[in-house]
Amino acid sequence: MADDTINDTRPNDQRKAELLSTEVEHIDIREFDARPIVDSMRKMSFTSRDLGRATEIYNQMLADKDCTIFLVIAGSTSAGGCMDLYAELIRSNMVDCVVATGATIVDMDFFEGLGHKHYQANEVPDDDTLRSLYIDRIYDTYIDEEQLQDCDFTINRIANGLEHRGYSSREFIREMGKYLVEHGKKDNSLVKLAYEHDVPIFCPAFVDSSAGFGLVKHQVDQMAKGEPYMMIDAVADFRELTDIKIKGGESGLLMIGGGVPKNFIQDTVVCAEILGHEDVSVHKYAVQITVADVRDGACSSSTLQEAASWGKVSTAIEQMVFAEAGSVMPLLASDAYHRGHWKTREKRRWAKLFHDEG
Repeated sequence: MADDTINDTRPNDQRKAELLSTEVEHIDIREFDARPIVDSMRKMSFTSRDLGRATEIYNQMLADKDCTIFLVIAGSTSAGGCMDLYAELIRSNMVDCVVATGATIVDMDFFEGLGHKHYQANEVPDDDTLRSLYIDRIYDTYIDEEQLQDCDFTINRIANGLEHRGYSSREFIREMGKYLVEHGKKDNSLVKLAYEHDVPIFCPAFVDSSAGFGLVKHQVDQMAKGEPYMMIDAVADFRELTDIKIKGGESGLLMIGGGVPKNFIQDTVVCAEILGHEDVSVHKYAVQITVADVRDGACSSSTLQEAASWGKVSTAIEQMVFAEAGSVMPLLASDAYHRGHWKTREKRRWAKLFHDEG
C-alpha cells in the first residue's frame, strides 16, 4: 500500500477528500431495544454473563433513589461511535456527573460540537502520508488536523475572554458548553447538554488534549504582554469532585476504560476521609468495561476488587467486563434506557453546588 501512495499523483486535496469521505455515524440507543439480547446473555457464560450482570448493576444504580451516578470515560469510544450514546445518558438523566479524559471532552465531543466530524479509515496508507495530508489517525478512525486546530484556537478564544485567574476543569468546561449553546453546530453534544442540564464534567488531565495547545498559546501571549493569564487548577478539580461525593451520599460508577479518570473518582472517598468526613461511604456500585490487563499490576488503575483494599469501592455490587467498550456499551445503555428507571429519577444538578453556576 505504501508503494501505491508513493506513486500517487493525485492532488493532495483530492486525496485527502477521498480518505475523509465516510463519516463515523454515532449509535442511537433509543432506536433499538437491547433488553432481549442482554437477558439472553445473562444466561450465558464468559464476557456475555459479565455484561449481563454489569447491565443489571447499572439498572440498580438508576433505580436507587439515593444514588449519584458518575460516568467515567477514558479511551476513544466517543470518536469511534459512542458519542451520542454518552450525550443521551446526560439528556435522559441517567448520569449525574462526568469524569473523563481531555481528549474525550475536547478533541472528540467539543470538536464535533463545533461542526467537525470523525471519519472511518476505510483505507490506511502509511502514516507519514497521512501526516503530509494533515490527517490524524485513531486506529481505524480519521480526524482532519486542520479542523482540530480550529478546536485549539476556539479554546484559546474562550480563555482570552475570561477573567484571568485559576479555574477548575469543570468551571472551564462549563464555559465551553456555554459557547456551544451560543455558537455550536450540533445539538447532541455531551458538553452542551451537560451545561444545559447542570451536570458537571471534570477532566483531571485537561491539558492532555487540544485544550492544552489553546491554553498554552493563551498564556504565552499574555506573558508577552506582561499581563496575567488564566490557568487550570487541578487541586480545585479534586476538591470539587470530593465535595460532590460528600454531599451526594450513595454513589455508583459506570466506567469505560480506566486510567486517571477512574483513579480520580475513586480517590474522592479517601479524600473525604482525610477532610474528616469519616461517615462518607465507599462507592456502592461499580462497573468497569476495559481491555486492560491485570498482569502489570495496573489494569489501567487497579481492578475494582483491588480498589476495595484502599477503601474506595465496595466489592458487594461490582462487575469487571473485559471487552472493547464500543461493542458492549450500546447494549448496556440501550437496555437501561428501555427499562426506563431514569424516568422517575430526581435530577441532582450537581453543577449548582458551585458559586459560579448561579
